[in-house]
Amino acid sequence: MTTLVVVRKNSEVAIAADSLTTFGDTRLSAQFDSTYDKIVHHKGTYIALCGSAAHQLVFESLLAKHEDFDFSTKRAIFETFRKLHPILKEQHFLNPKEEEDDPYESTQVTALIANASGIFGVYSMREVFEYTKFWAVGSGREFALGAMNSQYQRMRTATAVATAGIEAGAMFDKNSALPMTLYMLPLK
Repeated sequence: MTTLVVVRKNSEVAIAADSLTTFGDTRLSAQFDSTYDKIVHHKGTYIALCGSAAHQLVFESLLAKHEDFDFSTKRAIFETFRKLHPILKEQHFLNPKEEEDDPYESTQVTALIANASGIFGVYSMREVFEYTKFWAVGSGREFALGAMNSQYQRMRTATAVATAGIEAGAMFDKNSALPMTLYMLPLK
């Protein structure tokens, strides 16, 4: 899968991702992948996507066509993903089924978002969380969370904490690898 992290510290936010793509037991490392960056940029917002490799192309296409998407607040992100869901189903043939007893159709997306407003996470039922310090998703999340938790008070910048998280994920998770991509921006 992957390791993705977001960090908020002092007056900056950082978002980072490993670069490995896996297909079952096959690993596509950055040296063989000309587009290994798992983070999409849209009008001052960075979105790191977890799950199917198809998500990246779908989101790049959607963001290019829909300039009105808003990622500035928790509520705005929820409304954006609510608007995205029918588009994903109708235009991109999303399979919205996960578990039989799920209360809502799944968007099949897990994402971390960073922008000048803060750091956020979005999950498959369009749940949105705003984080105060840091968070991680993907198969390497437990390693990343542990590393970031142990280093958050010691390190001075969001970039340093995010780097520690991705490096831990890449070190211990079999589905994550370096190099990483990392973006930093100032908070409002």
